[in-house]
Parts: sequence; structure tokens; C-alpha cells
Amino acid sequence: MSFALDVNILLYASDTSSPHFERARSFIESCMVQDEVFTVGWSTVMGYLRVATHPAIFDRPLSPDEAMANIEMLLNLPQVRFLSEEEGFWNAYRTTTAEVPTRGNLVVDAHLAALLRQHGVKTLYTHDRDFLKFSFLDVRDPLS
Repeated sequence: MSFALDVNILLYASDTSSPHFERARSFIESCMVQDEVFTVGWSTVMGYLRVATHPAIFDRPLSPDEAMANIEMLLNLPQVRFLSEEEGFWNAYRTTTAEVPTRGNLVVDAHLAALLRQHGVKTLYTHDRDFLKFSFLDVRDPLS
């Protein structure tokens, strides 16, 4: 069984000013020492790099090198798989968005949901309640 991490969990674990910092960091650390495979979408990685280094979003943004070092730490773990779109992704996206009216900010969430669907990953750890709209996902909030 595998699971996926959403970008907000990675961001909270990097933002020392966040009230969720300790719980998110502890959760990520627990994922890093277990044997269960966990996945991260490349779109999640790019979102992390965009937000974690953005001075208008983070009180203390990470440098690009710090943010990339965090991603490389995940890349080097043997139980982590990075997910990319494969042949037929558009069909997975269309199926996903047929079930949930998708526009605006939900487009990015639908992209991740479709990516997980395409790879057969059903469990997503996130603090974003919008993912509850995707009935095929088992959405879990490690911060609650």
C-alpha cells in the first residue's frame, strides 16, 4: 500500500512560523523512517519550490538551495516514488474532472488527484479539504 503527500504538508514542515510546523515536520519525519512506499507528484515538487522560496508567501522564505535540498532528501529515500503523467493522463484528468466541477484553484488539485488515480494511489495526506471532493481518494489530515 502506498500513499501520497500534498504540497501543503511539505510547506508546513518547512515553515517554522506556521502553527502546523511541528506536527507537519514530525509527520514527514515519520514517513521518512518507515518502509511503506510514499509518493510525491512532480507538480507537488514544483509547487513546493515556488511557494517555499516566495518572500510574499513565507515570512522567512527558504533559499532555492535550501528548498532543493529538502526535495533531494526525499529523492534519496528508497521508499519514495516521484509521480509523473504517463500516456493516457488526459483521460484520467477528464474522468476526475467529470466527477467534480473543476475551475480556478481546484484545477491544480484535480491535476494531483488525476495523477494519483493514474498511478493507483488512493491515500492522500493533506490539510486541504478540497480533496474530499474526489470520492476515489482516501483523504487524511495528519495535522488534525
